[in-house]
Amino acid sequence: MATVVKTRPALQASLPGMCPVEGALESLASAGIEERGAIFTRREVVDFILDLVGYTPDKALHKQALLEPSFGEGDFLLMAIERMIAAWRHHAPVMPAADLAQCICAVELHQSSYTTTRAKVVATLRRAGIAAGTAEALANAWLRQGDFLLTDLPTRFSYAVGNPPYVRQELIPDALLAEYRARYRTMFDRADIYIPFIERSLGLLAQGGALSFICADRWMKNRYGGPLRRMVADSYRLKVYVDMVDTPAFHSDVIAYPAITVITREKPGSTRIAHRPEISAKTLGALAADLTAEKLPPRQFAVKEIAGVAEGDRPWILESSDQVALVRRLERDFPVIEDAGCKVGIGVATGADDAFIGLFDTLDVEDDRKLPLVTTRDILTGSVQWRGYGIVNPFADQGGLVDLARYPRLRLYLEARKGEIAGRHVAKKAPANWYRTIDRIYPALAAKPKLLIPDIKGETNIVYEGGQLYPHHNLYYIVSDEWDLHALQAVLLSGIARLFVATYSTRMRGGYLRFQAQYLRRIRLPRWCKVSTEIQPALIAAAAAKDVAACNDAVFRLYGLSADERAALGGNGV
Repeated sequence: MATVVKTRPALQASLPGMCPVEGALESLASAGIEERGAIFTRREVVDFILDLVGYTPDKALHKQALLEPSFGEGDFLLMAIERMIAAWRHHAPVMPAADLAQCICAVELHQSSYTTTRAKVVATLRRAGIAAGTAEALANAWLRQGDFLLTDLPTRFSYAVGNPPYVRQELIPDALLAEYRARYRTMFDRADIYIPFIERSLGLLAQGGALSFICADRWMKNRYGGPLRRMVADSYRLKVYVDMVDTPAFHSDVIAYPAITVITREKPGSTRIAHRPEISAKTLGALAADLTAEKLPPRQFAVKEIAGVAEGDRPWILESSDQVALVRRLERDFPVIEDAGCKVGIGVATGADDAFIGLFDTLDVEDDRKLPLVTTRDILTGSVQWRGYGIVNPFADQGGLVDLARYPRLRLYLEARKGEIAGRHVAKKAPANWYRTIDRIYPALAAKPKLLIPDIKGETNIVYEGGQLYPHHNLYYIVSDEWDLHALQAVLLSGIARLFVATYSTRMRGGYLRFQAQYLRRIRLPRWCKVSTEIQPALIAAAAAKDVAACNDAVFRLYGLSADERAALGGNGV
């Protein structure tokens, strides 16, 4: 029923130069849950995904092939087997069970999980009345122990389902990471391991086949997801997106923002979208029926349909259609914030805060070698309440590090903490520069008035700082020689700024937005010189009063929002 695609020579026949890869795989095959990125999915969610992808017993599943690329403890695999057996019993009761050998292909790297789940598969088949020898043979045919990204597999598949592992690059051995990069074009920048899992699974789909995974949604908007988004836009259709933030979709809590997608190998088309469903069999069953219906049922409020979500490598906008239209209109009519006379940046990271940061008055270094520091804790009230901390500055004003021989107090201070400072990765890479902070420090920034924005937050918190403090790495800042910063504060407090950040950022557990520089730079802004003399003072006064309603009123006039566009922002929590 299927053929085998050989991407590169199998590891079992590898040359001696491949030994580091084999060693890395052996290490991961016995790794713990965190190292291998294992998260287990609730049964109701597995049922929902199988329904979404169309793997249902009313179809002739015994004639089709399903892929599960990381089966773990069998959350998806066992339920898929139950459905496949039910379909076989219904559609082809006289067909020998042995003929089901090509219906499923499931892969697992972790040796213990493979062994445990294989036993569960055999037990499931035995309960279905399949003879012991046939059950063992089917388990052998269906299950493979190895790395999905490196193992030769049969193709093509009508279905691919699962919960791919979530492993950061720094946890992957260098030799293995290099091998992944050589094979998968979507392994770009800081991409996590689930990215090539999606790429390869999509590549194994038959024409008309469907993939449905539950995983973090970062790739849909972040830089590293660009190549995968382009791949989807060029050759596939994003058919369904279900936002799973703050839903108990897994057996353990996760911080990342998960989503369920259905991607099909067919011509591009519209995308059906649902948000934060109740995790119950009844609710998810009804939602799956709506999401997969030939035509969207009338008066359907839980599901929206949006066209043109996947366009090249652009971030996916998955908000309501009226919000998408508003974002696109503002992007057409106004420049990005950094083309409107503003600069967005992030504060300093040291890699050793306990060494470089302390109470300003007690930092025993020369006066010009320390700067007062502002952190998120200093702005919790919505204004700056400096707690008296400072940061040691090892950089010369003209560039490069200062000569410690010229700064005896700084030298003694740093050498007393050399163990902690020199142990950082940045110091090991350049031992001669062991005392540098990760980011260079520019003292002139402390003296510039600026707006401070915490990275992760729920409620809007944009704080004006008059030009005395240097921002810490958990704060983003905006400076401008053109815009009045109080007026700009009103814009950033408004629903317009939140719309752009919500549209392009990933969210964390609790629905918190990430106000990172890459998302702040998406905000569109007119030039200050083009703002009317009536609106300028209104913006400044609204920010001074910290009146969000007044900020919205002035900002809506600034952008010339229609009544419908103002209403669209109501769906964004403003």
